[in-house]
Amino acid sequence: MKKWNSILLFLFCLLVLGACGRKQESGENIYQVYYVSNTETKVEMHEHQMQGTTTEQQLDELIECLSTMPEKLEYKAPFAMGFSLLDVSLEEERVLLNVDAAYKEMPPTTEVLVRAAIVRTLTQIPEISYVGINVEGEQLYDNLENPVGWMSADQFIDNDGNEINTYELVRVSLYFANEGGDQLIETYREKHYSTNTPLERFVVEELIAGPSGQIEGVYPSVNPDTEIINVMTRDGICYVNLDETFLTVVNNVPTEISIYAVVNSLVELSNINRVQILINGEVPASFGSAAYERNLDMVTTLEP
Repeated sequence: MKKWNSILLFLFCLLVLGACGRKQESGENIYQVYYVSNTETKVEMHEHQMQGTTTEQQLDELIECLSTMPEKLEYKAPFAMGFSLLDVSLEEERVLLNVDAAYKEMPPTTEVLVRAAIVRTLTQIPEISYVGINVEGEQLYDNLENPVGWMSADQFIDNDGNEINTYELVRVSLYFANEGGDQLIETYREKHYSTNTPLERFVVEELIAGPSGQIEGVYPSVNPDTEIINVMTRDGICYVNLDETFLTVVNNVPTEISIYAVVNSLVELSNINRVQILINGEVPASFGSAAYERNLDMVTTLEP
């Protein structure tokens, strides 16, 4: 997240945001409040100087920001978009928001943006890790009729700039290692991601992040400390540029298995036929010059 360094921008925010935009001085306790653009196509971040010191005070303060509609800036406060926040309950690291039935009248894309803005704003509070939303006391369901449940910030992939484009719910294939580390197992993951992030990069990021823990019997297939330098697709070939950590074996998973974990996961995408893996911009001699194709010979299934 980037901080505004311009004095003019600082004064502008001071005038239009009122309590939610005031800064006594730049420095500590700067939070990002996420708002929905007027076009309802992206989420925008704006800085807020936190005044509260307790979890309850900070929660009330951020909810006030999320409820305050500014007059001039071109964005919308999530809690001022046609529905009402009925009550808020805080227990341990979870905050549950109860909204009225008007919440369900929002278009699906807008509703995801609202959720993203709320969750990413409130989970910045140190003692809050999860946010839940009920509609008049009932479980919230997404547009695919799946229960939403508790949400954390990492369910909504952020980008490095000042804006987040529309979030989409995707279902991707990820190949993780079996217990012995000598074969791959195909798994599936559903997650909202920002369209600022190329889908192929999202797949590689999720693969490096490892199994979610919800599926037993699968293990990391790529060194979790691997850094992504760049991911680019051209003419059906996805070029994945990683740092040298990718070559370091972990959990007895040989490099060949790691390679095909990446390859098999990416070629599941409709626009990718082959994958070329580079290390610090170069193709290691041991990899060969040809781009890799899907290899299902090393894929197995989970034993019952």
